[in-house]
Amino acid sequence: MDDLFAPPQYEWKRLAPPYRTLRRLTTAVGLVVFIVPAVIFGVMTQLWWVSAIVIALGLAITVPRWLLVERHYRSWGYVEREDDLYITHGVMFRTLIAVPYGRMQLVEVESGPLERALGLAHVTLVTASASTNATIPGLVPDEAARLRDSLTQLGEAHASGL
Repeated sequence: MDDLFAPPQYEWKRLAPPYRTLRRLTTAVGLVVFIVPAVIFGVMTQLWWVSAIVIALGLAITVPRWLLVERHYRSWGYVEREDDLYITHGVMFRTLIAVPYGRMQLVEVESGPLERALGLAHVTLVTASASTNATIPGLVPDEAARLRDSLTQLGEAHASGL
């Protein structure tokens, strides 16, 4: 069944290893967002049972996310084909997106503060249809720039042939 979402005849490119660190870091920050206000609330109101419930909820959300970081990382892939770009991702719900080069309107490379600190960037593809916009996270900046330039060139070549 995975062949449907990542056809083996192509050489799939994967995300950069620091992407796992980024996911773990954002997961830890998410847990802090639950714990710190819960502890402050418990100290100020003496309602420790409410704090305990909020902390338990935070752990129930972040622990599985932390454990699935590696699987999430391995699920991402992309391949530049002759007429389109394939992007696949997803652990429980697999997705395969085919973006025709001729339909691309904009290719952006972005990098937030955490991504920059880890030497990462992400590429966002905007197409004529809002439902087919695609993002490839966790790329090293050189690969993101190369992909942007390649996709822009291919997009222009395919659009002029329409």
